[in-house]
Parts: sequence; structure tokens; C-alpha cells
Amino acid sequence: MRTDSPRTASPQGPRKASPRSIVIWTLVALVAAAGWSVLALSRGEEVSAAWMVAAALGSYAIAYRFYSKFIAYKVLKVDKTRATPAERLNNGIDFHPTDRRVLLGHHFAAIAGAGPLVGPVLAAQMGYLPGTIWIIVGVIFAGAVQDMVVLFFSTRRDGRSLGQMAREEIGPFGGAAALIAAFAIMIILLGVLALVIVNALAQSPWGTFSIAMTVPIALLMGFYLRVLRPGRVAEVSLIGVALLLFALVAGRWIAESSWADTFTLAPSTLVIWLVAYGFIASILPVWMLLAPRDYLSTFMKIGTIVLLAVGVVVSLPTLKMDAVTDFASQGNGPVFAGSLFPFVFITIACGALSGFHSLISSGTTPKMIQKETQVRMIGYGSMLMESSVAVMALVAASVIDPGLYFAMNAPAGVIGDTVQNASQVVGGWGYQISPDDLAAAAKNVEESSLLSRTGGAPTLAIGVSEIFSDVTGDGLRAFWYHFAIMFEALFILTALDAGTRVGRFMLQDTLGNLYKPFKDVSWKPGLVITSGIVCGLWGYFLWVGVHEPLGGINQLFPIFGISNQLLAAVALAVCTTLLVKSGRLKWAWITGIPLVWDATVTLTASWQKVFSSDPRVGFFKQRSIYQDGIDRGEIVAPAKNMDDMHTIVTNSTVDGVLTAVLALLIVVVIADATRVCIRHIRRPALSTLSEAPYVESQIVAPAGLIPTKEEREEVRDAVGAEPRG
Repeated sequence: MRTDSPRTASPQGPRKASPRSIVIWTLVALVAAAGWSVLALSRGEEVSAAWMVAAALGSYAIAYRFYSKFIAYKVLKVDKTRATPAERLNNGIDFHPTDRRVLLGHHFAAIAGAGPLVGPVLAAQMGYLPGTIWIIVGVIFAGAVQDMVVLFFSTRRDGRSLGQMAREEIGPFGGAAALIAAFAIMIILLGVLALVIVNALAQSPWGTFSIAMTVPIALLMGFYLRVLRPGRVAEVSLIGVALLLFALVAGRWIAESSWADTFTLAPSTLVIWLVAYGFIASILPVWMLLAPRDYLSTFMKIGTIVLLAVGVVVSLPTLKMDAVTDFASQGNGPVFAGSLFPFVFITIACGALSGFHSLISSGTTPKMIQKETQVRMIGYGSMLMESSVAVMALVAASVIDPGLYFAMNAPAGVIGDTVQNASQVVGGWGYQISPDDLAAAAKNVEESSLLSRTGGAPTLAIGVSEIFSDVTGDGLRAFWYHFAIMFEALFILTALDAGTRVGRFMLQDTLGNLYKPFKDVSWKPGLVITSGIVCGLWGYFLWVGVHEPLGGINQLFPIFGISNQLLAAVALAVCTTLLVKSGRLKWAWITGIPLVWDATVTLTASWQKVFSSDPRVGFFKQRSIYQDGIDRGEIVAPAKNMDDMHTIVTNSTVDGVLTAVLALLIVVVIADATRVCIRHIRRPALSTLSEAPYVESQIVAPAGLIPTKEEREEVRDAVGAEPRG
């Protein structure tokens, strides 16, 4: 069943390439090829991190220029003459045509959370090469494709959510499974994101003060734009950035003053503060805290990553981590257990493919996009930007001493709590670092200890300080470390408060089927109740992670990765179904191949996490060992007492059951989607599409960041044609 618009525009259709264009793209291809060749063929030689940056940026440029354009104009047939929901349903609240540059910043801020920072850092345990390959290849052929195609189909359907599209296009059974899975996965993601913040800020008065100050700064920016100086975006941007930098500098003063104890918080205390913050942020008006924080964090995100790339090119740091470590084949890594396949793909998660993005691409963004032709820049382009964050995180983790890397990322139950013990254990893995070096590394960044600072954020901060201090001098090493901590926490808090709000909307929608007032998102009792439930649920996973004897992030991040990739399987299944039902069967491989790969990897990982006989991998095997210990009255290391033993048993049971249930729900979604596709191929007349009818657009706006000559002329003509009063 084909529902193309009466006029399908292809303003950027096939054109003869100019000699200048051929030369430029040939040079880009050569740079990318050189980077890949050095990374792949080097054996024992020193390799500069600049080659990793070259391989990534060259590959991204080629993919965006050619592959994303092919999908947008040949497969999806984006139509600049077709009005988007933002134009047709404009109400100034949820639906509002938004300038493409502003929307690009909003979309990037919403999708870029902790995943691209943390996953690659943890995956460095396997070596820098496997992670680099998956981050770059995965985003080009899977992650960015998913984001763009979901955004396109949601835009064609009045901005419907992923769950709604699954229910309408696949059916009530598969749709219900998709809705349940999406909400459960959102809770897990939020819990792990919050755990990264706790691990970064625990016992760090400098970092805690700086991050605490971002809340009043964001509130000030919100009131400034809303009440004091409406529309003065440039002014509030300068004020916000200046106050952020002042908060960072002031954090050092606080850490050296009598106030240090006030801001030196234990992990349990940070849990309470974060849950309280998440609750308040999710019920405040969006203009007051969420929007200014998004805007502020976008500056920090993009600016820091650009500076980091420049720092790599200027300082040319050497990759000290092996290209492929022994842990990749043995599967006994201290950071996370499991072999390279499937766990390197699961661990990297958001940097290459993220199901969370599908909730944004079918959430706020399709209600704000001006033109269908902009889905390429906003959907595909934003994901390439996030992937570049993942590459820089992997660079940062790979340029520091491997001994320090493992001492920071192994749980305390494995390496102990003294530099002497940690040095000995890490040395047993083949990575030498002395107790004095471990103590000096902490002193250099003005921290009391760097041992077992799991979660990836402190490791990334060490790498950032290493790169930047090579350019600015060793005297600023501590400043750059805490700057990176604040940068990461801003990244994550943006996803935490936005994700909590999205989770509240999802729960209100579901409860509204039972009690209609919940459907009104402004109904205060419902708003408070659902916010409390969502914060309580992810707060549980956060509390579990903080008190997990086996290392919270080490236990929970595989579930985080599996959940995120399972949600991506739902999104790709919906996209493939829509391609088939809309008459694009010959192009179904665009999302079908990533779907098969993602489902294979993720379901394999789920099976191993549930049923593996290796207690370091399998949750139920892990549970049985510690339960047997309890029955015998024995304490099994790294547990230190019977309370730890009972905690491990409970957590392993919850993790195993949750992983199995989520995997089963996704199998239901994929099976139902396959049934619908086969039925359509056999009997197309039985299929229906919920696509909104074609309405001609009156908006004239460029498709990309930089308007073409033709687009500039169209804009000029449109402005000239406006009636003058």
C-alpha cells in the first residue's frame, strides 16, 4: 500500500559532481583510509590517537554525504512540499515549527547522555580496536539510520511515539509488549545513568559543589529568558557559561576550605539528593529548569568534544592500551565479564546504536521539525555527533596508563582499598603500576584516591586531563580533571531529568487507560504520583548499584546495554515493518540487516547473562553460588559479611529475571512484526497505514545547516512574497 504525497520533491537529486568536489571527497576518503590502515595493521608500534580521530571523522563525513542522502531521498523520499505536524498542528506548546539549528541542539542534548561517555571507557578493557570499529561502523549503518528513519515515520504520523506506532502498525499484542518493554527499559537506563553520577561525585567536594551550582544557574537562566529579558538568548548564554566556569573554579576553593566536609558526600547521601532532584525537576515547568539546562549543556558538550579533538591533534598522545587485550578472548575481565562477542557491542551501546534515541526521535523532535527534508541533518547528523563523543571517550581511556585504567575500573572487592594491594592485583593481570604511581595520579588531580572509581566518568576525566595538560601544562591538570567531571555530570543530568519526565508521561498515558484524569499531564495529583513512582523505581536500581558488593556499575552496565539494545530492536522492527507496508520492500534491508544483527547480539548476551555457567557472567549461576554459601554459613569473596551475601543473591535474582522478561518481550515484538510483514507481502490489500494525509507546506526553510544557493533564493523569494503592512 503506497501513500506517497502527490508531489515528491528531491531538491538534492543526482547532480554531476564538480572537479573540486571530487578532489575534496577523494582527500577525505584517503584520510579515513590512512587512519583505518594504521589502526588495523600496527603490531607493537606506538600509535597516535590522532589516527583514531582521522578514521572516525573521515568515515562520518563520507557516510553523511552519501549514505544518509541516499536513504533520505531515494528510500524515504522526503518531501519538502509536505507540511509537518509542527506546521499543521501548531499550538505553541507541544507542536511548534522550530529553527533547524535550535532543534539540532535540542535533539543532540536530549539523546547524548552517559552512554557515549561510559560505554566506550568500559569497553577499552577489550582494547581500543574492537570498540573503534563498532562505534564507527555501527553508527553509520545502524544507529544513525534508526534515528533518522524513526524520526521520518513519526513525523508522517503526527509525532506519534514509538509505542503508539508499534500498536498501530504491528498490532495490539506486539504493541503492548513494546510499551511495557520501553517503560521498563527507561527505568533501568535512568538508574544506571544516576549511578555514574554518584561514582563520579562520591567523596569529591570539588565536583559536588560545582555540579550543585549548575541547578541555581539553570534556574536563573530560565527566569532570565522567561521574565527578565525574554528572547535575549545571546545574553543568557554568556551569563550561563561564565557562571559555570566560576562554579568550577570556586569548587577548588571550597575543597580547600572549611566547607569541604559539607560537600564531601557518601554515595548513599548522593542517592537521596539525586532522587529528590529527579522528582523536583520532573514536576517543575519545562522552561524553569529542563530547557535552560539542555541549552547550557549543549554548549558544554559540543565545545568540550571539539576542544578534545583539537587537543589530540595538537598533543598527538600515544594509545597506551593494547589494540586487542587478552580479556577479549578469555572473557574474564575485571571491568566486566564476558567475551568480545557479544559484550563489547552491548557495553558500547549508545555510541553506536541506542534504543533510547528512538524515544526522542518519536517524542519531542517530530513535533518541532519544520521540514521533512531536515530529518537527515537532525536524525542522522545528531547521531554522528554522539558517536564522535564515544570515539573521544575511547581515546581518553586508551591514552592513560593501562595499570591506572584497571585500578580505577575494577571493583574494590577485587583490588582492595590500598594502593599496595591494588598494585599487586593489577600486576597479576600483566599491567604494572607502582603504589607510588597510583598515589601520585590521585594527588595530581587533587583527589584522595582514584581506586575503584568505577562508572567510566573518572577514567574519562583522567584521560581528558592528560590530553589538555599536554597542551596547557601540568599546573592545570587538576582543573581539567574536575572540568571533565562537571562536563560529564551535566551530560548525564540532562538525560536524567529529561528521561524522568518522559517516564512520567509514559506512566501517565498508561494509567490514563484506568483512570482518565491521569491523561491530563497537567493534573497535579497525577503529576506528583507518577513522578514519585518513576523516581522511586529508578532510585531502587541506583540504591542497589551503590550497595552492590560486586561493583554496581560492573553488575548493572551489562543490563543497561542489553536493555538499550533491546529497545533499539523494537525501533528497528517498527521501521522495517513500516518500510514494507509503505511499498518500500526492496529497501527493507536498510533497517532489516541492523535489526537481525542487533537481535542476534542482544539476545545472545541476554541468554548468557541469564543461563551462563560462569558465575562472573550468568546471574542465576552467581545467585546459586552465593546462596549455597549462605546455606553452608560461609562467606564467599568478594562479599565481606552475610549481609553482602544476601545482597548479591537478591540483586542477581532481580537482574536475571528482568533480563529474561525483557528479552521475551522483544522476541514477541519481532515475531509479531515478522508476521505483519509476511501478511503484507502475501496480501497487501489487508494492510492499513496510519499515516497522516498530505497537506501542502507553506513554510520555506533549508534542509541542512548551511543553505544551498537554491535554498537561499527560495527563502529570499518567500520573504519577498510576504504581504507588507
